[in-house]
Amino acid sequence: MIEVYSWPTPNGHKVHIMLEECGLAYRVHPVDIGAGDQFTPAFLAISPNNKIPAITDPDGPDGRPLSMFESGAILLYLAGKTGKLLPADVAAKYEVLQWLMFQMGGVGPMLGQAHHFRIYAREKLPYAIERYTNEAKRLYAVINKRLAHTTYLGGTDYSIADIAVFPWLRSWKNQGVEMSDYPHLRGWFDEIAKRPAVQRGLEVLAGARKPLTDDKAREVLFGRRQVEQR
Repeated sequence: MIEVYSWPTPNGHKVHIMLEECGLAYRVHPVDIGAGDQFTPAFLAISPNNKIPAITDPDGPDGRPLSMFESGAILLYLAGKTGKLLPADVAAKYEVLQWLMFQMGGVGPMLGQAHHFRIYAREKLPYAIERYTNEAKRLYAVINKRLAHTTYLGGTDYSIADIAVFPWLRSWKNQGVEMSDYPHLRGWFDEIAKRPAVQRGLEVLAGARKPLTDDKAREVLFGRRQVEQR
């Protein structure tokens, strides 16, 4: 059974959904990032960057235990372990991987900044809000253009690229985006949201989710507590 250390965030949901889609047995250990659980020595031993999600697989390569952090790397590992959601064909595989990297390098970081400056930051900085809201809209437009020509981000088949991007777009209102402006993206989004495995993945730890806007959570997530972790 795979042990999952996570919290109900977009990056956490990626891995929850992937596990459900692959039909793998797993057990979830909540890591309350607003309370500072990510700084415990036990968690840092698995995830040295103090970020969720992380996993341990007692039945890793060659039957040896394996621990992993970074959600994109975990998606790739689970795809390799199960032979699912990543094409075997070389050209098709790289078509998927470039869109996975698009999420890891663009969608996650930029939409995360939009969330930060629009919602979490104590001081509302017009320049930062405009900068990251505009970048969110640009990224949505890139996805919309892609989906005007393909059924899924990686091509004709649903893949880890879709699993990686989808959870980040669930908070479009918080990102200053109007989903109806992106009809191809909206159709794709609605289809994925109906998948039973996606719905089950989104329910993982859903009851534990809470606002991260109190002073303690801000200090843990964005303040001195982060800097002190060396």
